[in-house]
Amino acid sequence: MTNHWIDIRNADVILIMGSNAAENHPISFHWILKAKERGATLINVDPRFTRTSSQADIYAALRSGTDIAFLGGMINYIIENKKYNDEYIKLYTNASFLVNPDFKLPADNQGVFSGYDPKARKYDKSTWAFQKDEKGIVKKDPELKDPNCVFQLLKKHYSRYLPELVEQITGTPKDDLLKIYETYASTGARGKAATIMYAMGWTQHTVGVQNIRTMAIIQLLLGNMGMAGGGVNALRGESNVQGSTDHCLLFHILPGYLGTPNASQATLADYNKRWPKSVDPMSANWWQNGPKYIASLIRAHYGMNVASPEEGYLLFPKLDVGQNASWLNLFDNMSKGVIKGFFAWGMNPACSGANAGKVRRSLANLDWMVNVNIFDSETAEFWRGPEHPDPKKVKTEVFQLPAAASFEKEGSITNSGRWAQWRYKAVNPPGEARPDAEIIIELARRLKKLYEKEGGALPEQFTKLTWDYEENGKVSTHKIAREINGYFLKDVTVKGKKFKAGTLVPSFGFLQADGSTSSGNWLYCASYTEAGNMMARRDRKDAPNNIGLYPKWSWCWPVNRRIIYNRASVDADGKPWDRGQWVVRWTGKGWEGDVPDGGWPPLSAGKKSRYAFIMKPEGYAHIFGPGRADGPFPEHYEPLECPIDRNLLSPQYNNPTIKMFGKEGEELGGDVYLTCDARYPIVATTYRVTEHWQTGVMTRHQPWQVEMQPQNFVEMSRELAAYLKIKNGVKVRVVSARGNVEAIAIVTNRFKPFKIAGRTVHQVGLPWCYGWLTPKNGFDSSNLLTATIGDANTMIPESKAFMVNIIKA
Repeated sequence: MTNHWIDIRNADVILIMGSNAAENHPISFHWILKAKERGATLINVDPRFTRTSSQADIYAALRSGTDIAFLGGMINYIIENKKYNDEYIKLYTNASFLVNPDFKLPADNQGVFSGYDPKARKYDKSTWAFQKDEKGIVKKDPELKDPNCVFQLLKKHYSRYLPELVEQITGTPKDDLLKIYETYASTGARGKAATIMYAMGWTQHTVGVQNIRTMAIIQLLLGNMGMAGGGVNALRGESNVQGSTDHCLLFHILPGYLGTPNASQATLADYNKRWPKSVDPMSANWWQNGPKYIASLIRAHYGMNVASPEEGYLLFPKLDVGQNASWLNLFDNMSKGVIKGFFAWGMNPACSGANAGKVRRSLANLDWMVNVNIFDSETAEFWRGPEHPDPKKVKTEVFQLPAAASFEKEGSITNSGRWAQWRYKAVNPPGEARPDAEIIIELARRLKKLYEKEGGALPEQFTKLTWDYEENGKVSTHKIAREINGYFLKDVTVKGKKFKAGTLVPSFGFLQADGSTSSGNWLYCASYTEAGNMMARRDRKDAPNNIGLYPKWSWCWPVNRRIIYNRASVDADGKPWDRGQWVVRWTGKGWEGDVPDGGWPPLSAGKKSRYAFIMKPEGYAHIFGPGRADGPFPEHYEPLECPIDRNLLSPQYNNPTIKMFGKEGEELGGDVYLTCDARYPIVATTYRVTEHWQTGVMTRHQPWQVEMQPQNFVEMSRELAAYLKIKNGVKVRVVSARGNVEAIAIVTNRFKPFKIAGRTVHQVGLPWCYGWLTPKNGFDSSNLLTATIGDANTMIPESKAFMVNIIKA
């Protein structure tokens, strides 16, 4: 989240799209209802009428996989009706930037942007570059009239997204589109703010990143970024997803979103060439501090066991050049026998993974698997599941390590709003169950002894690690938290202040590139200081602006800033766009309110100031985003599997840069897809239910939860049920090109048929929280139906739009 949960109450308009917050994030709805009490309008856009829809002032349905068409129509509406915040976009976005004259939009280039190589399935982005002057500063047109400026390119690109065409693509009636566009666009006025709440319904698509980019563009056009009640807010699926991502859950990042080194970056000097440079003196270009953060991270790993960060860097693991170790690729390599061992830690991929049948078959190719969880699961027991009728033929050796539940261990969680909150242990774990940290540290200790005794390939990688995380013979999460914050390793003077070796670093502004500081995650520097554990604070006093910041309740990264890019909430003189719900404001001597994005004076101070979007090299928010794999503007492409035989917007059918694991209609290692095929005419999507947690590992073992939601089900419209001659409550079989799953038919008004390109298209929905292990007759995972295909930027699977058929069981 750019903002946070409590801040939702400050919104004038709330759009929930790609999420069913009322059922899947019920606590969030407390703040939505608070906003409605203040007069806010709630909009919900979803293929299915949900409990969220029942609370909405405006509801509209759309076909899964067409969000960019829907939102692109809103961009067109905002521009054509001049609803955008002209002053904001000129001050804070790259709307005025001039783009290479050779750049071409999809409308002028057969549905793709300029530079596309169909053989490589990737773009040469040279024509996407900005024009620069002789000093290397981006050229701008402050009047936004030059045909090569970002604003004019944006206007031209989305001029094709007319309401009539959007209706044909999405199935959303034109009147509903215009009502939503008008309501949301009204927040471009001063004193108004709107927020977006989204979840996996946006991300799990082949255009997932671009779904979010489209909404970010809308928020920038309306001036809603940095505002109270504004921002772009991801609703994380678990309480610590944000925290685990911050601490490098994903293969391509190190803690604090530092890029993972690859083999071409042999030295630290090579690695540090990655950081962006800016010649504009008014750009803070915060990532230029990357050398300080990576050096401090190396020290957190190896301490003074290495002479310098440069020496420590040589020990850091590195990806092969071009290597992609994301989820889909891991299981694809597993299926080919490339990966021999697997830790399944706190997960159930046999049910959660797209194309779950392929996942289960892949697990049988392993030599060993370690399953760490609090309950038994389909992953732990895959060897005796439906895909393996003869368990004796499965060679994988499975190790079970029982783990402690969240309330059986002490530590922090970081929620969607970036608030790191300390939790204390309530009870001891049962039996042999142990906290994750104890398991990891015991494993590391044993590996370290083995390397010291037997050697191996570069044993110093392990033997020189510092593993000082124990107090009185027990693992201390406080010591781990202090390591993450970071220490001064030498007596130093920084910014005129003297610090002794062993002192906790007060904030990331004091981290150094010379190896004199450590920090396990620069973003969390200031979370545990000499003043104590900031994450454990519980002061309920609000900040003076009284907008729900509560600055002494827990701690928020970065540096306890509750709303990111908050200096964009003021005009050039530092006066808030919204005088009633201001986030920060300039007093003439300094900023008050939230922790500002840098202490420089407002933009009217000239060169003493810095641009507001400090994480961007140029200092401006990106409406035109040249860093994406699939285009600098979002463009509507059909899902890999869809019900129509063409893209109504352009000749390019699907996202041209997605990685293909198979061919249409041809099975390769368990991968197959069939689009616009009469055998699979129904659009399907998946979702969660309140009664079960994720794949159900924590809830399907509980009889009282199973009593509330005992079996997998498929929701369908009355019209589809009548056509298929299926009655409510009967068992059916849902079939895709990859597999099939039994389910109970729920015939309901919550789904309605769509009119798409002049024909009727039906959609159904299934939860993904079941599996064959338990309960008996609960049926299996709906992910047996989904495809091995992912987003072009992140490789997240497209689990929210695929094609099926339904037959009587």
